[in-house]
Amino acid sequence: MSEIRRIGFDFLRLLKRWVDSHEEPGPGSDKESRKVDMVRTFPFLAMHVAILLVFWVGWSPIAVTMAVALYVIRMFAITGFYHRYFSHRTFKTSRGMQFVFALMGASAVQRGPLWWAANHRLHHAHSDRPTDVHSPAQHGLWGSHIGWFLTHGQLSTKLKRIKDFSRFPELRFLDRFDTLVPLTLAVSLFLFGEWLETLYPSLGTNGWQMLVWGFVVSTVALWHGTFTINSLSHRFGSQRYATGDESRNNFLLALLTLGEGWHNNHHRYPSATRQGFRWWEIDITYYLLKGLQLCGLIWDIRPVPASVLNQQNRAQIIEDPDSEQIAV
Repeated sequence: MSEIRRIGFDFLRLLKRWVDSHEEPGPGSDKESRKVDMVRTFPFLAMHVAILLVFWVGWSPIAVTMAVALYVIRMFAITGFYHRYFSHRTFKTSRGMQFVFALMGASAVQRGPLWWAANHRLHHAHSDRPTDVHSPAQHGLWGSHIGWFLTHGQLSTKLKRIKDFSRFPELRFLDRFDTLVPLTLAVSLFLFGEWLETLYPSLGTNGWQMLVWGFVVSTVALWHGTFTINSLSHRFGSQRYATGDESRNNFLLALLTLGEGWHNNHHRYPSATRQGFRWWEIDITYYLLKGLQLCGLIWDIRPVPASVLNQQNRAQIIEDPDSEQIAV
């Protein structure tokens, strides 16, 4: 009986680690911190395997449309909110909209806003140096793309890097229970598909199909689209500015990520909302944020200074007075 009880407690602790990231195990030694944590990363691996379910559920125009729509909406949530707002504070908003933005970002299944932004600030502080955990120059393409966040050492949130936002209890809640919003989205998609099957059978969809396409396929595509900025944008493309790292501008990645591919521009001046510095550098996230500003939902969008726009191949990165606490 005691052995069964022990197994039961171990299983409950395992489930807790899937839904509650508050008490992650310490990384221990440096070697231990670099090991993959299979408990927390099992769902990530399972999602990739679950893509094969498309052969079982089939497809329909509405299911594929939902997958594309959720890719674009959630990519914007990552690029516009997790990145340009929570990581760099390139515009301002109300506390209520801040929480809405955090909810949207959490739906992308890339952990909570505090965890995401803290890691990104660390990246800017040590870009392509040994302490940059997702630098392809230091850890190779595999390590920079997905290997870094699967390890023991990267599971906890670096709260010292995100003191400005960690003072909000609602953001700490989302960060701690980072699976809550994705699970709600997944269940909602399944129920929506079942509702469509009942009321509009001509659409040819159902709950399982909507779940697989709208959540599984869309999320996996979103993951790897986002991760290309860590990996490919530090290997392939052009360098307008000598930023002291390997950040590069890549037109194709900019399209895939709604503007994040202008990565060398971003590393030149991280405090600007806009990353496509030239008129021809398509930055969909910036256009959408300008739309939110017109609606009064955000304000004080930070521009790219003329001194930066007119300057090329200069090694020193220009920052504004507030950026030390934001872009590091």
